[in-house]
Amino acid sequence: MLPDFSTYLGSRCQFVDALLDRVIPTGETRPATLHKAMRHSIFAGGKRLRPVLCIAAAEACGSSQEAAGFNACAVECLHTYTLIHDDLPCMDDDDLRRGVPTCHKVYGEGIAVLAGDALQALAFELITRTRATVRHTTGDMVAELARTSGSLHLVGGQVADVEGEGKRLPLEELRFVHESKTAALLTSSIRLGGMAADADEEKMAALGRFGMAAGLAFQIIDDILDVTQTSEKLGKSAGKDFASEKSTYPALIGLEASRDEAHRLTEEAHAALGCFGEAGLHLRQLADYLLARDY
Repeated sequence: MLPDFSTYLGSRCQFVDALLDRVIPTGETRPATLHKAMRHSIFAGGKRLRPVLCIAAAEACGSSQEAAGFNACAVECLHTYTLIHDDLPCMDDDDLRRGVPTCHKVYGEGIAVLAGDALQALAFELITRTRATVRHTTGDMVAELARTSGSLHLVGGQVADVEGEGKRLPLEELRFVHESKTAALLTSSIRLGGMAADADEEKMAALGRFGMAAGLAFQIIDDILDVTQTSEKLGKSAGKDFASEKSTYPALIGLEASRDEAHRLTEEAHAALGCFGEAGLHLRQLADYLLARDY
């Protein structure tokens, strides 16, 4: 009998946290300030959604959390690096992340930049510790994360985001930003789980479709929460998008239409998992969780 979803989510988060604690140098390891800064951000209370999605994808393909563990930690390290850099004064200039002061507020801008750099490098090191499978080499997995990290996805999406401040972007341009950043990393997280589990071509394609739809829904909900929740609830500065004059789904199409689109995308994500049958249950539950969250 399958455990209930909250038990499942909690156990996978505990597994990821324990492994992250093992692979990230302690705060006493030289240079101590750098490693303290890395750990400050990685253990600041994140929801661990991307690594759990990675693990759930591996399990849906018949493997285990252990097989996908290093890939799961890699995507969390990469995600945290993007948050550290996004929060810098030259980017979004945020003082609060995950309910605690941002890395640069505690350790200064220089150390924050370097902590992000070190977490990005660690992400690729961790990928190399995942066993190659019959269908997917270690190089394939490194390339998956590298493509997501570069100018065509995360970095390019951030450039489009920065250049879009103060402008009313067309909806297709806003979708490009969300696809390049949030949806791209969620999709890569899920695909890396499938790769660790030796998923075949059909399942990899299905995981990609699921990730893109669920990732877009996730970001639309983020846009909604930015204008409907408090900073205390979100663990980060609420209303930041409005203050920065950023285009968001609520700003372009309104709250109700944004909710409708998030629901439509979640249904699309569910439909993508048809080839998994009952094995895709936890992925479906995670898509619903992303949609229903209130922080």
